Amino acid sequence: MFREIGGALVEALDQRMPDTDVEALPSSASVDNLSLLSSDDAQLALCSLDAVVGAEGRPADSVSAIGRLYDSFLQLAVLNGSPVRNLSDLAGLRVSIGASGSGTEFIVTRLLDLTGVEVEKLPLPQAMSAASLAGGEIDAAFTLTGIPTPALTTLAGVAPFRLVPLDEEADRMADAHRGAYIPATVPATTYHRVPPCPTVAVPNVLLVRNDVADQVATLVTEVVFTESGRIAANRPEAARINVRTGIATGPVPLHPGARDWFEDAKR
Repeated sequence: MFREIGGALVEALDQRMPDTDVEALPSSASVDNLSLLSSDDAQLALCSLDAVVGAEGRPADSVSAIGRLYDSFLQLAVLNGSPVRNLSDLAGLRVSIGASGSGTEFIVTRLLDLTGVEVEKLPLPQAMSAASLAGGEIDAAFTLTGIPTPALTTLAGVAPFRLVPLDEEADRMADAHRGAYIPATVPATTYHRVPPCPTVAVPNVLLVRNDVADQVATLVTEVVFTESGRIAANRPEAARINVRTGIATGPVPLHPGARDWFEDAKR
């Protein structure tokens, strides 16, 4: 999802900043994006809030936020015939935990460490996870994305699956990592013939290096929140981008330029 939304944002910024070379960089998502910001190889990056604040519960000193975009939902998928009914049933099984350096890998590692459930971890990206699950090569697949997730939408047309409830785990994660996680539910309308499922959600934020000029941060914020319809075209999860929730970036402070734009937008 980050790749598609980031690409759309680059297109919008490129038109608004014709004298600036705006480029999309490939990455493995949240953790990788933080490294790109830290090394100054990127000035803007999408990231899940839990990865930003880290284990200490506070963000890195070098970054701030343009705004909160949309929430990602942790989804644990198994085929309909699977005996897995809860997280503890995964013990000893082959489980995709997301691509290396991804937000999925980050949150799943936290979840398994918190609960003490030991699995055979396989670092597979979303599409490969879904294909491997359909082919019986793995027993379960985690993914942390906006909903609906294209890989799971495709899976529903190939192999009937269901989501494993994570309501108890959501409460534990929210208590253990204050401000990073929210108990949530994947609605029944998300995937064909897949019932609603309680889980944990994490906000996604657009980060910016603190040394980016205020006027640039203001322009980026304006583009994100006034052209959200364009950015969200064919990307249902991005349709949730709005000014009302945009300022809710938790422990990550808004960049001064972003804060100026939100204050002006209130007037």
